[in-house]
Amino acid sequence: MEKISVPSEETVPLERVSDGVSGLRTFIVNLFAISNGVDWVLVDTGLAGQAGAIRRWAREQISTSPPMAILLTHGHFDHVGSLDELLEEWHVPVYAHPDELPFVTGVTAYPPPDPTVGGGLMARLSALYPRGPIDISNRVQPLPDDYTLPGLPGWRWVDTPGHSPGHVSFFREQDRTLIVGDAFCTTRQESFLSVATQHPELHGPPAYFTIDWDASRASVRRLASLEPRIIAPGHGRPLSGPGTSAALHELAARFDEVARPEQGRYVSHPARTPASSQGDS
Repeated sequence: MEKISVPSEETVPLERVSDGVSGLRTFIVNLFAISNGVDWVLVDTGLAGQAGAIRRWAREQISTSPPMAILLTHGHFDHVGSLDELLEEWHVPVYAHPDELPFVTGVTAYPPPDPTVGGGLMARLSALYPRGPIDISNRVQPLPDDYTLPGLPGWRWVDTPGHSPGHVSFFREQDRTLIVGDAFCTTRQESFLSVATQHPELHGPPAYFTIDWDASRASVRRLASLEPRIIAPGHGRPLSGPGTSAALHELAARFDEVARPEQGRYVSHPARTPASSQGDS
């Protein structure tokens, strides 16, 4: 897996990604707040054990009021780790793609991770990572069919499967801000050293958890076609600038060369999931 370089001057502080959008890094993963000027929503909830830090960040940096809702890009352990604990205090709805619901309603675990994809320590350790399911069936509901986001005029969700069956990203047309979850990364997430240094470069999704590489390639191409100016990833530093846009187009064009591993259990054949089983019926 190669890298696609991005000019270091095109990094954006997590504290202010764009108008109304700010982020918090919880060790290896970012989460984001989106404000409409009055209310706000939380995008993902990071790792387990971070609920106190998230609530403190929200009170000090976002609002003393709870969010209107929590939006999930997907349900992997590093994006929903603090969800249960946050919901004990925040009695708010959670929204996810219908194809993610089995993994967050206690129905089924994600397919096994793939430590054989290479790239570094994070990938080699992936067999130890939790794969669920969690059960928030009393709180979660599907994202709106019309691709809008509740309480956030101007924003829409974008279907970006591949890393997980129901992975989604969030896009605001007005300033072309794109919150990508794990559709792709701005650091090499397979490498512990890259995760620690956060040197800005474009990579595909975290390879050890990606279960459908053809779908993932199509999702990156879909996101590149949006021509985003500001990119807020689940892993790595936010980016903005002409070099960022060019790098994303290069990633989309060279996805199989740059992002797709040379080996791995899902490289040639995607994992079977409840969503793919429905597609067979």
